[in-house]
Amino acid sequence: MKAKQFHEMADHELEQKLVDLKTEFFNLRFQKATGQLGNPLSIREVKKDIARVKTILKERELKAAK
Repeated sequence: MKAKQFHEMADHELEQKLVDLKTEFFNLRFQKATGQLGNPLSIREVKKDIARVKTILKERELKAAK
């Protein structure tokens, strides 16, 4: 997902997306450990999406604090 799409989401949507991404990341790691992972690059993409969501949430938190 692109960062622009994350910026358009509300805070509660971003928090739910973060939970979903963390669950997906866990499942991908589990698949990798059992040798069932089809696309190993998907782990990298999910990690980057998690970082994007966390960054946007932190930016909004800092902006609200001002």
